[in-house]
Amino acid sequence: MKDDANRPQKRTRLAWTLSLLLLPLAAGSGAQDSLRWRGASAYPPPPSQQPVSRPSVNAAQPGAAFDPAGFEALAQQLVADGRVPGLAMAIVQNGKVVSERGYGVTDAKGAQSIDNHTVFRLASLSKAFAGALTGLMVDQGKFRWDTPVVDYVPWLRLSRPGAERELTVADLLSHRVGLTRNAFDRDLEANVDYASLVARLAHAPMTCNPGECYAYQNVAFSLIGNVLAATSGEDYGRELTRMVFTPLGMKDASVGLEGIESSPRWARPHVRGGGGWVALMPKPTYYHVLPAAGVNASISDMSQWLIAQTGHRPDVLPANLLETLHRPVISTPTELRGSEWRRERLDSAGYAIGWRVYDYAGHEVVFHGGAVQGYRGVVAMLPDRDLGIAILWNSESALPSGLLPTILDNAIGLPYHAWIKDVSTPTALYASGRDDDDETTAAPANGGAQSSIAGKASPR
Repeated sequence: MKDDANRPQKRTRLAWTLSLLLLPLAAGSGAQDSLRWRGASAYPPPPSQQPVSRPSVNAAQPGAAFDPAGFEALAQQLVADGRVPGLAMAIVQNGKVVSERGYGVTDAKGAQSIDNHTVFRLASLSKAFAGALTGLMVDQGKFRWDTPVVDYVPWLRLSRPGAERELTVADLLSHRVGLTRNAFDRDLEANVDYASLVARLAHAPMTCNPGECYAYQNVAFSLIGNVLAATSGEDYGRELTRMVFTPLGMKDASVGLEGIESSPRWARPHVRGGGGWVALMPKPTYYHVLPAAGVNASISDMSQWLIAQTGHRPDVLPANLLETLHRPVISTPTELRGSEWRRERLDSAGYAIGWRVYDYAGHEVVFHGGAVQGYRGVVAMLPDRDLGIAILWNSESALPSGLLPTILDNAIGLPYHAWIKDVSTPTALYASGRDDDDETTAAPANGGAQSSIAGKASPR
């Protein structure tokens, strides 16, 4: 259980962090300095505390008990006897890959093993790539974080008169559009085309003005693709490849259904059926929203992504940009519920630019999860240990979810907790509860009356 005596101090610390991070940047390029974060007054800093720079060098090292080989053994046991068809895991520290392997098979009916270059669908892990690409264009002076979206998408309309003029680039990428959560995801799941769904935003209920509240989105989030295309004149996938994949050496990465199916080696999605795992073809629906859910990548690619996101590729993702991307701009208290590790370890949570930021037992963790039919994945970074973790798997099983808190606990020296049970027990491996990225799988708050604008099957 959490140490209740320390909880007020932890909450005060993250409240101060959110307050600091909601302010305009005081250093870095002029393009990044132009960011205007709204709602800063919601997190007043305690007067006795001073801002502290997050560690980027000389980070504390995990203790001697931190053994990547042990985590690899856990991953291998997860795929034993078909508990999970396949998965891949990467761990990077101090800018170096300390573990990068595939486990299991690409198809439960076949014998092709997953390796470092097997491609998985990333689902909502894609959102961080959209944030990075946007930030690079902000750095180039193409537009500002506080630029109204309608400057580049003039036909956009929202149901509150004039609200579209208030909606900024930063609002899109931090889910502060003002809509109810997962607006039109069920229609997206029904294969309604993206342009039609964006047009329907003109009639979608709003719970607040843009910038004032948080509600997770996929359709609205992907308007950033329209902004980027209008700015560059290029296809979103082409720009992402040119500015992110290629310079980082992400040689297996792609976007879209065609991208994954044309990969030399890719993992099929699996669902439960007939007493075992059934391999499917990837559903095309969420590939309609590329910025929100359209990236495909191997674990080798994710190692390079983690190296860059932990600050070791400033030639591609400079430090001031990473500071912006990882700064929480709105509180997300619902993240404190859900899976067991969230309930037990998280003291505060916020959303940044395509990333979640947690107080994990007193340590900052930058995180995102992703899930779409037959695929799941998690990515996390622990800045004060200069550590990054990526886990991808090709099934709807929750079992691999327990690997993440197991690694984080070990890295920060917490006593062992059975996020994954001993595989020698009859119950084998498990991860307690759901590991949803947020509340997106819950039923609509109004009991389903707005079924066309809130859905269960969205990538997270």
